[in-house]
Amino acid sequence: VQVVESGGGSVQAGGSLTLSCTGRGFTYSSYSMGWFRQEPGQEREGVAAIYTPGGTTRYAESVKGRFTISQNNAKDTVYLQMNSLKPEDTAMYYCAWKGGPFDSVYAFLYPDEYNSWGQGTQVTVSS
Repeated sequence: VQVVESGGGSVQAGGSLTLSCTGRGFTYSSYSMGWFRQEPGQEREGVAAIYTPGGTTRYAESVKGRFTISQNNAKDTVYLQMNSLKPEDTAMYYCAWKGGPFDSVYAFLYPDEYNSWGQGTQVTVSS
């Protein structure tokens, strides 16, 4: 499975960005896709995830109310709409794919749950 992200960039605090992620090369009708972020020297942090079919979403506490994950099933694409961005949101953002649903409510936060990863897209928020 190939995962490709796009949409990163630089924005001032309070601004918005939308990231896109497309999964290719799989035939699963049931899968999950998630977004992580990582700063240099830090662990990869789970941000949000969505399950297909059904559209169940999960969010880390740090982004609830500001970030929205959505999907376009016809294109096997998920989006991460990021509003009210803060300097602490600055990181490399990675998209990940997993066949099937998560086994628990918080499983989406763990990188080991996923099977395939994208190369990442940089998000920089200036104060």
